[in-house]
Amino acid sequence: QVQLAESGGGLVQAGGSLRLSCAASGRFFSGYAMAWFRQAPGKEREFVAGVNWSGRGTYYADSVKGRFTISRDNTKNTVSLQMNSLKPEDTAVYYCAAADVGVAIGRNNYDYWGQGTQVTVSS
Repeated sequence: QVQLAESGGGLVQAGGSLRLSCAASGRFFSGYAMAWFRQAPGKEREFVAGVNWSGRGTYYADSVKGRFTISRDNTKNTVSLQMNSLKPEDTAVYYCAAADVGVAIGRNNYDYWGQGTQVTVSS
């Protein structure tokens, strides 16, 4: 069992930066692939970025590539998402998720989810 709790969301102007964090509790955190998803009003939840168990494999949606960076610290049971050059279209609730089968784009592959944190980017 893994419990996830996101933090770091907020309101920022376009072009600004935010850093999201996800703290995990439970055993064997380092055995899980971790990912960030987001869901905007009226839209489906979509994959943003993922990192494999070691932290050496990272994956990004095309819409955030070059602007967002995912990382993890297995000694602290945390995963982070550094978001730079934010755009109004990045506005969404951001969710942290864990999967024991590796990084995947589909949300159905993830076993555990956090409660989400709101990110709002003003123009």
